[in-house]
Amino acid sequence: MRAIFSGCPMRLSTKGRYAVMAMADLAKNGRTDDGRDRAVSLAEIATRQEISLSYLEQLFARLRKGGLVRSVRGPGGGYRLAKGPHETVVAEIVLAVDEPIRATRCVGHSSPKGCMMAGERCITHNLWEDLGDEIHRYLAGVSLEDVVMNRTGARRRAPIGETGADEIGVAA
Repeated sequence: MRAIFSGCPMRLSTKGRYAVMAMADLAKNGRTDDGRDRAVSLAEIATRQEISLSYLEQLFARLRKGGLVRSVRGPGGGYRLAKGPHETVVAEIVLAVDEPIRATRCVGHSSPKGCMMAGERCITHNLWEDLGDEIHRYLAGVSLEDVVMNRTGARRRAPIGETGADEIGVAA
């Protein structure tokens, strides 16, 4: 996803997108039909999501370090979510793989050093910084469960019965 605003790119890289895709797959496929947790191999995720296995290995090392997944060794090994899909939010995943959520082209969030040649902030800096904050706030309000159940954006706020999904436990 990439949009250009006044020369300042807003971007969520492949790293962040793929990490969210893989975690959503893990949330969806990490339970047996009788409701028990099961480990999901990266090879399974790679096949279903069409992501390189070696890339997933790099991402899951960061996700494990960030405390979002647990590895299971041995036959039937793979990964499990460290906490429930309703407790894991998309912003955590993106940040765990070292993907900053920002819309400015400046070095760091709230950085006094701007993106202009002389180190000043551009005239629209605060606008894009506020947009980045809104993106982060939105992603912090969307759980893996919401993603798997297709309860994002307007579908999340729709009255019961209008989305076709079970609305129990959905935050308003």
